[in-house]
Amino acid sequence: MPEAWSAFSYIVTNLARFIRPGEVTFSGVNSTPAMLACLLAKRAYDFDFVYINVAGGVQPTPSKIPISSSDPVLAEGSSAIFANEDFYDLCTRGGMDLCFLGAAQVDGLGRTNVSAIGDWHNPKVRLPGGGGGAVMLPTARRAVTWRTEHSKRTMVEKLDFVTASTIDPSAQTAFGGHCYAPLFDNTNRLGEQYPTSNAFGSEAPVPVVPTTWGKIKNLYH
Repeated sequence: MPEAWSAFSYIVTNLARFIRPGEVTFSGVNSTPAMLACLLAKRAYDFDFVYINVAGGVQPTPSKIPISSSDPVLAEGSSAIFANEDFYDLCTRGGMDLCFLGAAQVDGLGRTNVSAIGDWHNPKVRLPGGGGGAVMLPTARRAVTWRTEHSKRTMVEKLDFVTASTIDPSAQTAFGGHCYAPLFDNTNRLGEQYPTSNAFGSEAPVPVVPTTWGKIKNLYH
C-alpha cells in the first residue's frame, strides 16, 4: 500500500523537481521547504549540483536536519562560506542558475510582496522585507517562488506592494504570465522535462502542466 503524501511533502518534493544537473542552486531566508528540497535532492538524485544557502554554506553536509533555513548547521562541511554580498555578486554576474524565494503575495507574473499588506503608508501588516529578493529574482537564470498557503489573499492579481519583480510587465507576453500549481517558475522555459532519476518513486506527485494565470486564479473564486 503506497505511503500517504502530506501537503508539506508534496511541496518539498515538487520544489526538488526544479533542480537540474550541474546547476548552482540557492535557497533563501525563511525558505525551509526550499532548503529541505535541496537537501532531499542531494540525497535522492544520481546527479550532482552545487547547493548554496542563505546561512552561507556552499555544498554543506549538515549533521542533522536544520530547524530553520538560516541554521548554522547549514554551514557544516562547507567548501566555502559566503556572505550576503557574495550571493548577490554571483547572481548579478549570471552565476546563479536556480534561486528559491518565498513570498507573502505572488502575482501572475511571478512578482513578490514581502514588504507590507495594505497601503504602504498605513499598512495592515508590516512585513520583514525582501532581503536580497529584489536583486536575485530578476538576475537569477531561473527563480522559483513558493507559498504553503494557496488562496486568494496569497495568489493575487495585484500586489499590495512590489518588493521584487522578475521582468518588465510590458514583456509578459514574451516571458511570463504562466505558472505552475503549486509552484511558480518565472522563466520562459516552462514545460521542459528534466530527469528525476525516479528518485521519489512511481507514486510521487508530478507538477501540473503550466497554465495561464487566468485559469489559476479561477481556482480560488
